[in-house]
This record gives sequence, structure tokens and C-alpha cells, in this order.
Amino acid sequence: MLIHEPESTAWVNVRQEELLAFFDAVRAAGKLSATQLNALMVKHVHGADGNSAPQTLVVEAYKELTAQGVIPFERELFERLRQKPTRTISGVAPVAVLTGPYPCPADCIFCPDAKGVPRSYLPDEPAVQRAMRERFDPFKSVKVRMDTLASMGHPTDKIELLIIGATWSAYPKKYQEWYVRRCLDAMNGGDPAKTLEEAQVRNETAAHRNVGLVIETRPDYVDMAEVRRLRWLGMTKIQLGAQSTNNEILKLNRRDHTIEDTRRAVRLLRLAGFKLHLHWMPNLYGATPEGDVRDYENLWTDTALRPDELKIYPCMLIEDTELYRLWQAGKYRPYTDEELIETLAQAKRFTPPYCRINRVIRDIPAQYIAAGSTQSNLRVVVQSEMKRRGWQCQCIRCREVRNERVDRATLEMQDYRYETDATTEHFLQYLTPTGKLAGFLRLSLPHADVPSDEILPELRGNAMVRELHIFGPAIELGTNDAGKVQHSGLGRRLAERAIEIAREAGFKRLAVISALGTREYYRKLGFELEDLYMLKSI
Repeated sequence: MLIHEPESTAWVNVRQEELLAFFDAVRAAGKLSATQLNALMVKHVHGADGNSAPQTLVVEAYKELTAQGVIPFERELFERLRQKPTRTISGVAPVAVLTGPYPCPADCIFCPDAKGVPRSYLPDEPAVQRAMRERFDPFKSVKVRMDTLASMGHPTDKIELLIIGATWSAYPKKYQEWYVRRCLDAMNGGDPAKTLEEAQVRNETAAHRNVGLVIETRPDYVDMAEVRRLRWLGMTKIQLGAQSTNNEILKLNRRDHTIEDTRRAVRLLRLAGFKLHLHWMPNLYGATPEGDVRDYENLWTDTALRPDELKIYPCMLIEDTELYRLWQAGKYRPYTDEELIETLAQAKRFTPPYCRINRVIRDIPAQYIAAGSTQSNLRVVVQSEMKRRGWQCQCIRCREVRNERVDRATLEMQDYRYETDATTEHFLQYLTPTGKLAGFLRLSLPHADVPSDEILPELRGNAMVRELHIFGPAIELGTNDAGKVQHSGLGRRLAERAIEIAREAGFKRLAVISALGTREYYRKLGFELEDLYMLKSI
């Protein structure tokens, strides 16, 4: 987005000499911390009031001057100017929106129930604050987040939309359909779509394309009818509140589902091509540090689980919950910081290279936590402890290419193969000589003995691409930068190798669980849309 308001354009023209001097200083300084960047702004660039100009305005000024041809666009310089560059460091712009308040089907003992917000959320959480300002309106929530990212210098043409809140599958079906449609309307621009299908088709070529759609639900809500509905709504990734693999722990915490429910949900979703994201909670009522380490290991030794992604949410002790009352009665003890760090450091060693750990702690404001750990930087602390012991986490997030320059000629494709209870999985990964992950593809080959009623009719007998992801800072569609791995042909090569593997295994067709905004990409690779999936004869 360029600055088109007359007063902003006038400011750029008046301050052009200052801006150019500032850009030269940033270029000469090399890598900068946020504090150092701010100091250069204070020295060189002034707003209309004579004070230091806000960083968002400086970023927009850089776009304006490069668009006018006053200076050439330099990707590396632009990335130094951006605010919070890690927001889009994995290649897409994540936008999280919160559904409105609605009764939850369960009554977990650790879960807060604050008035006016979805169950398990608290009024002062950042995501809740944003949603409440927009009165939980999906259109406004998506639009504001995209505008905020753009003002900070981030590309917003590839949006991963995360719909969070209470159990998605428990909301009324009409609400679900309306919510997704209005989110897409915000990305599509123009007049609102009359139907969900219209909004989906428009998003295929929209300025802000949806490249991933994520919801949260419970394992016991997943059956074949729900699998089809989730796909019809456009979902590509499902977050399941597994919390534990121990039925006794699940019962003590009133989760109202079993590990068997989780296994079945994971199986059905995997066979339908969804990316699988589990939530896991150490320090639940009845748990011990030693038991939690074993429980984490079960996520990978149990072939019916083996998720693609994971959020670790250490149980937080919140007032006005049943767990709080148990703590007051001396029946529950939160782990100390040392115990929690030890537990997570021990557990993370078991993480396989095909899984991404997205979070290690939930972002709950410290004032809500009655006792236990309040370390917001727990991931960094755990990583430091692992490094001190000579351990290394192999998860995707710890290995992915970030701002590094990459020589594509040196990349090596590796096939990490593993079995689940229903499929043979091929995790095809491009690695740099130092072991950094530049991109990957998840290929699922269903076992021949899987019952036909566990697979959607259009997918029977097909191999499945469940995810294709190239890392590095997000780059606008249709562009390419030397040394950057996005839009450099790696995705096509991964897809070609997936076709070879599927063909060698005897499959005649390859399906892709494509997001709306990636359909055009797969069409260029020879795939065609058939109902809910992109398919290609191989």
C-alpha cells in the first residue's frame, strides 16, 4: 500500500533529503536492533510536528519513493526497516481472528469462563482485546490486521487465516458459514459476496489470497460428516485440543474425550489431507514432570498420532476455576520454573524433524496467573537449557531458513519417511549445507487396508499432498529475489518428486488439499479442481 493521502505525500516530498540520508545510514549500519534503528530515525527523520517520525510512516515513505523511481527498491534494506520482521519470517502473513462468545460443550477444570469472551479466553489477552474492539466482527477484524501488517511493511498478499475461539464445531452452522465468508470478503475487497462459494472463487485471484485456513476444535467432534464440512468451508489445517495421551489425566481434568477419540480424529483428518496440529498441556491435574515427558514421547511413538504441528500450553492456574479451588485445598501444585524448564527440555528432544512446535507457552497476561510460571520467553529459556546440555530440538521452527541468504545450487532434497496407522508419510525437505530447512512437502500414501468409509469418496485410491511450504521472509506473489527461496522453483521440484514417489507406489492420481489462494499455483503444475480438492493424473 502506497501513501496516497495528500498530506502524507507532501511530507515525503518535504522530508525527502532527510529520508534518503536515513536510508543511507541504515544501509551502512548493516544489521540493526530495534533500539538502534529507532536511534537512527530520531537522528535523521522528523515528522510534521518536528519530533521523530513514526516507523510505519518511514516504511510507507520508502515504498512511495521506490514506486516513484527516486531510489531503487532493495529487499535487504526494506527488511531492516520493517517492524517485527518475524511476523512473516516463515513465508506467509498470519492473521488471527476470534469468534464471538458461545457456550462450550465441555467444562474443563482448568479453563476460565470470563463473561463476554469465548470460553478459555481472558479479556486482557491481546487477541481478545483486538476482537472486542471490533465487536467480534470477522470482516473488520481481518481488515484491521491486514492494514496493521501492511503499515509495518509486511506483504499481505498471502494470508494464513487462523480462526480461534471456543470449539469451532460447536458453533451453529450458519454462523460458521457467515464467519468464513466475511473473512474472505475482507481479503477479496469490493462488494460482499452473496454466498460462501462466490467468496471462495473470488479469493483465488484476489489481492490478498488465503493460503491457509485454520480452526480449533475438539477430537470428539470429528466424524466423516464434520471432515467433509470442514473441507467445504475451506479449512486446510485443524488444531485439535488433545491436551494429553493419558485417559486418566483427561478424566481428572474433565476433558470429556479420550485418547481413542483423538486417534480417530487424527486418522480421519489425515486421510482427508488436513495438516494436523495438536495442543498438548503439561502440568495438568494429576500429572508429574516425569509423566509429562513420557506423555510427550507418546505423541511420536503412537503411530495413530504423530502430528505435523504442536502447541505446548503448560497448564496455567487461573482464579475462579475448579483447578484453582483444588490448589487452595492443597490437591494441586503448579510446577516451579525449574521443573517446567526441565520437563520441556527433556521432552523436546523427542520431537521429530517433520513437526513444527509453534508455541511453548500461551500468551496469558501475568496478572491472571495465580501461581506457577509466568515466563513469557519460555521457548528461549528452554532452548538455552537444551544448548547448555548439548541437546538440539529438530522441529521445523528451530531449523527453518529465516533471513539467511541461500545458494539454491547447494540445497539437498531429503526424504524422511515414517509410518502412521493409516498412511506412509514422506516428508520431503530441502536442506542447506548447514542443515537449515528451506522448504518441504508432506506426501501421504494411504494404506491399502484402510476401510473405504474412512476416506472421502473422491479421494479413494489417491495419493495426497497435505502441505507444500517454502520458507524465508514473505515475498510478494510474482516476484523473486536472488538468495531468497520463495518463488524460486523449489515448490515445483518438490511436487515433481512427490509425483514420482506416488507413481512408484502404484497410485494413479495425486490430490492436493489446496487453499483457495494456492489453486492458481497448482493449476500451473497441471492440477485441476474437482469438488473440494485439486487433482492430477500421474
